[in-house]
Amino acid sequence: MAVEIFYDDDADLSIIQGRKVAVIGYGSQGHAHSLSLRDSGVDVRIGLPEGSKSRAKAEEQGLRVLTPAEASAEADLIMILAPDTKQRFIYEQDIAPNLKDGDAIFFGHGFNIRYDLIKPPANVDVAMVAPKGPGHLVRRQFVDGKGVPALIAVEQDASGNAQALALSYAAAIGGARAGVIKTTFTEETETDLFGEQAVLCGGASALVQTGFEVLTEAGYAPEIAYFEVLHELKLIVDLMYEGGIARQRYSISDTAEYGDLTRGPRVISPAVKEEMKKILGEIQDGTFAREWVAEDEAGRPNFTKLEEQGNQHPIEATGKKLRDLMSWVDRPITETA
Repeated sequence: MAVEIFYDDDADLSIIQGRKVAVIGYGSQGHAHSLSLRDSGVDVRIGLPEGSKSRAKAEEQGLRVLTPAEASAEADLIMILAPDTKQRFIYEQDIAPNLKDGDAIFFGHGFNIRYDLIKPPANVDVAMVAPKGPGHLVRRQFVDGKGVPALIAVEQDASGNAQALALSYAAAIGGARAGVIKTTFTEETETDLFGEQAVLCGGASALVQTGFEVLTEAGYAPEIAYFEVLHELKLIVDLMYEGGIARQRYSISDTAEYGDLTRGPRVISPAVKEEMKKILGEIQDGTFAREWVAEDEAGRPNFTKLEEQGNQHPIEATGKKLRDLMSWVDRPITETA
């Protein structure tokens, strides 16, 4: 089924300009949304705890900063851009007591609605606006007169105007310049989690680490293995990003392409595909969400242990040493501190 895609001509910017917007959180997306909303003529304020380190940054950029409760009470559209694991607590403590008939609650990701961690009352709109890019890119494209494609979804249409409101919001942050795709909270959440777990983060990390192990265990130098399985990955992914898998295959050597076509399916075998289906099933039936919420509530003991194990993998020390030789690579804070 073809998706619906909307552009600036389909959006009415005056709808969002007529609302009082509170953006809860001032991280990557919160920063981009807030500044672009303001520049689009929207009345916007930021909701941050008194002790938040982001308060000064937001104020320096000319934004009004209130507590989440104050911002929610003042606004009639509340965009929640705090981390997934904190959202339900912010909602219960600061947002829910201040909701009024006709208010709208917006999200940048569907996790808390999809898994019933937040249950808004029936008299408010519930919608999502999710740019498909990091906040710094969303903001930079907006300033340049362009935009990053965005998703919109409506979970609850109390006003009868929730989709138009979401589209107006998306246009105000530049999304409709590129294209706004209509989806659902369920589809966005499940596909996003699957992509992270099976391909983009979990799949890619495990593939790189395992490839490094195979080469070094066979006696090859760790430095050479690092270049072959991690460093050059960016070159290949950039080609895919620009023109898909076909562009990547067109751009590499015939030897590399033949190896891709004949050996790739042996790595991602039918057994791997079945495991990916199991991962998707755990996302769909809520197993992963329950596991993650319980892990977070317990203080993240397994998360911390696994993260530290990953940090101690030999590829990390090798990579740090080699990146010191690369003047063109921006070194992360963890390596420059």
